[in-house]
Amino acid sequence: MPKNNKINNGKELSMEQREELLRVLQVRFEKNMDRHKGLEWANVQERLLASTNKLWSLNEMERTGGEPDVVGMDNGTGEFIFNDCSAESPKGRRSVCYDREALESRKKHKPENNAVDMADAMGIELLTEKEYRQLQGLGNFDAKTSSWVKTPDNIRKLGGAIFCDYRYDTVFVYHNGADSYYAARGFRGSLKI
Repeated sequence: MPKNNKINNGKELSMEQREELLRVLQVRFEKNMDRHKGLEWANVQERLLASTNKLWSLNEMERTGGEPDVVGMDNGTGEFIFNDCSAESPKGRRSVCYDREALESRKKHKPENNAVDMADAMGIELLTEKEYRQLQGLGNFDAKTSSWVKTPDNIRKLGGAIFCDYRYDTVFVYHNGADSYYAARGFRGSLKI
């Protein structure tokens, strides 16, 4: 079962938290209609209310500074796609290396966490390079920060990981050792509901 469909082990929001999250998401949705042309909030809200286990994941995206918003719809499944749409890489998810293997390989100055485990704990997926480029088509993100993206296995097996940012009106894809971490690098996630 894909990570985006897993139940969050009983992690549920209170009625007040759900109402507040729905309010925040609706305001953001209506303020940024260019991100989801042709979609209506009533349909999104109906799907959200039927998937309360995923509200917890959306709340985690919000709590860590991701500012999740609908960026499209999966035509095959009818699911709405939420991505982190904060101007910069989410503040509550920075200074992390790429994955657990990278974290455990560091001998000194280990970061507190890693992007892959954090995303998994939140019930979301790291954006792929393709998804990152699609997001950049909806605005300019990461002009001062960068974001880890899902790294192909062949690169990861060699000790590397990739990240992206937006500079000079261009999306750049870079590589680094997976064990590296920087105050200005975090990760962006995706959740289908």
